[in-house]
Amino acid sequence: MAANTQVPAHGDHPEGRDAGAAAPQLTTFQVIGSTLAAGLGVQSRENKVRDFEQGKMSQFIVAGLLFTGLFLAGLITLVNVIVSTQS
Repeated sequence: MAANTQVPAHGDHPEGRDAGAAAPQLTTFQVIGSTLAAGLGVQSRENKVRDFEQGKMSQFIVAGLLFTGLFLAGLITLVNVIVSTQS
């Protein structure tokens, strides 16, 4: 007996979605929230999957660079304030 080797009908995707259909785009707030959560190490698996399926790499690169710059600027400011009050 042969194994079931049916080919999915045109437009049917094995995961139940149409592979050719455009996935909804992430909002700016979703990108910012995902970047903050990932930067702090608390990103959920569901959001990570959503980000890879719906997000654009360029959005996350820009958001990651901005997050890193703001984080470093905040640390430098904090250290300068602490050092100046110690003198």
